[in-house]
Amino acid sequence: MSSQDDFAPPPPGKKREKILKPPVSNRMRLAQNTIDSSDSDDDIPLSALKQKGSASPVKVKKEEKKKKKKKKKEKKAKRKREVEGKRSKSSSSRSGRKKPAAKRKKVSNKGPKVKTLTNVQIMDTAMKAYRWWDAPPLPDNQAWRQMEHYGVNFPAPYEPHNVKMRYDGRDVDLTPAQEEVATFYAEMPLDGPQLGDPKTKKVFDKNFFTDFKKYLGSKHVIKKFELCDFGPIRDLVNKRRAERKARTKEEKEVEKQQKLEISARYAYAIVDDHIEKLGNFTIEPPGLFRGRGAHPKTGTLKTRVQPEQVILNVGDTEMVPKCHVPGHAWGTLVEKKDVTWLATWNENVMNGTKYVWLAASSSFKGRGDLAKYEKARKLKKYIVKIRADYERNLQSKSATVFKKQRATAMWVIDRLALRAGNEKDEDEADTVGTCSLRVEHILFDDSGKDGKSKYVITLDFLGKDSMRHLQTIDLGERYGTIGISVFNNLKKFCSKKKKDKEIFDKLSVGELNDHLKELMPGLSAKVFRTYNASNTLENELPDNVINEPIGQKVILYNEANRKVAILCNHQKTVSKAFNEGMAKMGEKLEIYQKQIEELKTDVRRVRKGKEVKLAKDTTNMDKMEKFKQSHRFKRQPSEEQVKKKLATLEQRLKTFELQMKNKDDNKSVALGTSKINYMDPRVTVAWCKRNECPIDKVFARALRDKFPWAMSTKTDYKF
Repeated sequence: MSSQDDFAPPPPGKKREKILKPPVSNRMRLAQNTIDSSDSDDDIPLSALKQKGSASPVKVKKEEKKKKKKKKKEKKAKRKREVEGKRSKSSSSRSGRKKPAAKRKKVSNKGPKVKTLTNVQIMDTAMKAYRWWDAPPLPDNQAWRQMEHYGVNFPAPYEPHNVKMRYDGRDVDLTPAQEEVATFYAEMPLDGPQLGDPKTKKVFDKNFFTDFKKYLGSKHVIKKFELCDFGPIRDLVNKRRAERKARTKEEKEVEKQQKLEISARYAYAIVDDHIEKLGNFTIEPPGLFRGRGAHPKTGTLKTRVQPEQVILNVGDTEMVPKCHVPGHAWGTLVEKKDVTWLATWNENVMNGTKYVWLAASSSFKGRGDLAKYEKARKLKKYIVKIRADYERNLQSKSATVFKKQRATAMWVIDRLALRAGNEKDEDEADTVGTCSLRVEHILFDDSGKDGKSKYVITLDFLGKDSMRHLQTIDLGERYGTIGISVFNNLKKFCSKKKKDKEIFDKLSVGELNDHLKELMPGLSAKVFRTYNASNTLENELPDNVINEPIGQKVILYNEANRKVAILCNHQKTVSKAFNEGMAKMGEKLEIYQKQIEELKTDVRRVRKGKEVKLAKDTTNMDKMEKFKQSHRFKRQPSEEQVKKKLATLEQRLKTFELQMKNKDDNKSVALGTSKINYMDPRVTVAWCKRNECPIDKVFARALRDKFPWAMSTKTDYKF
C-alpha cells in the first residue's frame, strides 16, 4: 500500500527516485501461490486426495531394493570385523603377551594464557585510549560539554553491637546513635598522636565530650568525662581488628570482589563521550576529626552526610543518578559546565566545602597540570625582570615600608621557596607562610661566630600540614649584598614588635599577587615554587650517564630530587622500621666486604696453583646463608674467572654503598610530593630518554597514569 509521500512532488532541482518494490520472501511467495493457484483442491473428494497424497508403486519398489542392498553391505562388514578379531587373538596368544593399545596424544594448548580482565581493568584500559592533549580545546570558561555519572557512594549505616560502656563503675544503656559516637572514641589508639600526647589528648577529650553530650542529652546519667570507661567497647574493637587480620584468603577475595563491584559502578563517568575515572566517590564516613599536629578542633565529631546535603553536577540532557539510600533524595541538581567537580557538600567540623573530583589521571586534572607547568615555563622568561624589580626596592632608601615589605616577601618566596601564606581563623591550625610570619618565627644572629657572617637568620615555624620548617641561612655568605639587604630589612620589620605580631604587617597575599600580575599576566606567588622546583631538577640532573648501571642512574636522579624536596621543605617522619632496615643493610655491607677480601685471596691462591674454597649445597639454606656464599664457585675456577667475579662484586658493593647513603639521606625527606605537584614531568621523561633509564624506575605507575601527556616528550626538551 502506497503512502501519500510516494505521490508527493519531488523537491525543486531533483528527479523523482524510482520506487522499488520490497523483495518477497519464499514463505510469502509460497503463501501467495497457495492462495492464487487455479488448481485448488477444494472441489476434490477426500478419497481422491488420499490417493493423490500416497506414493506410486514404482517408487516404493525402488526404496525397498535400496534398503536390502544396505543390509547386505552391513552384514559383510560385520563378518570381516569378526574374522580380523579372531586373527589378532591367535597372534597375541602365540606371542604370549598383549600388544599395548596405542595412546591418544593429548592436544596441548601451548601458548600464552589469556588474561581475563575485571570490569575495572577494562574501564581503565578504555580510559587510557583517549589522548585528550591531541583533542581540540574547549571554549574559554567551559570544562565539558556533556557529563554523566552514577552519583556518590554512601558509607554503610551503623549496626549496633549492644556492648555497654561503663560510667562510675556501672554499665550504661546507650541508644544506637549514642553507642556509635562512643565507639568512635574507643576506636582511637591509646598510643596514637591524639591520645598518646598529653597536650593533644586534653584538647581531643574536651572536644569529643562536648559533642557526645549533645547526643546524650541533659537528663542522661553521664555527666563527667573522667568517670567514663570505654574499655568494654575498646575490647570489642580490638577483637574485631584481630578477626579482620586473621581473615582467610577466600574471605579477602569476597571482600575484594565487593569493592570491585562498587568501584565499577561509581568510579567512572562519561565526559564528552569518553570514560573518565573519579578520584574519590565514597563520602567520608562519620567519625572523630583528628587533624594534623596540635589542631584546635581535634576530637570534634564528624557527622554523617545525608543525600539531601549533596549537590550533583550533571548534564541537563543526561540521566539523573539514582539515590541508593532508602527514603532519601539528592539535595540539588545543577549543570555547571565551567567547573570540574561532580558533587559537593558542606562538612560540619571546619564548615568547609568538600568535592568529588575526577582522578589525577583524568583529562580535567591533566589539562590543569599542563597549564600549571606551562605557566612556570613562562615565568622563566620574566624572572630577570621580576628579580630586578624586587632587588631595586630591597636596596632603595626612598622606597616606602610597604614597597620594602613587598620586595622582601617576593625575595623570600622566590629564593627560599616559601609559600605565600594566608590568614588563619582561631579554630584553624597555626600554620604560616611568608606573609603570615610572626616575630617569634625568626631569630637573628649577627655574632659572626664559627666562621659565619654577621647576617644569619633561623626560621622556625609550622608550615603546611603542620610540618615544622626549621632552617638556618647565612644570608651574607650565600646571597652577598642582596642577602645583607634582606637581613637588615627583616630585622627592621621586627624591631619594636611583640613576638605575636606579623613581620609583614603592611602586606597581604592579595596585594602581593596583584603586583605580580602587573609584572607577568596570570602570575601568582605559588607559581614560583613550581618554577624553582622544575628549574632546580633540570640543573641538578647529571647528563652523559648513559653508560652507568641503571641502579646508579636511579640514585643520581634521587639525589637531584632530594635537593628539590629540601628546597621546598618536603619532610616526612622517620618510620619505626627505618632503623631495622638500615641495620640489615649494614650486615649485608659487611658480608660484601668479606666476600671481596676472600676473592682477592682466591686470586693469589689460583695464581700459585692452589685450590679455593667451593660453594656448598644450598638446598636447605635460608636466604641469608645462600647470600653469604653466593661469591663462591661450584668448580675450581681459573684466575680470569675469579678476577671477573671480583670486579662484579666490587661494582655491586659501590652501588650498595650509594643505596645506603641515599636511603639515609632521604629518611626524613619526602621525594614524592615534588614529583606529584612541583617538578615538570617532561624534565624527568627527557632525561630518562637521553640516558636510557627506564621511566618506571623513577616514576611509579600512579605517576605514569597521572602524566600520560608527558610520556611522548622529546629528548631535547628544556624547561
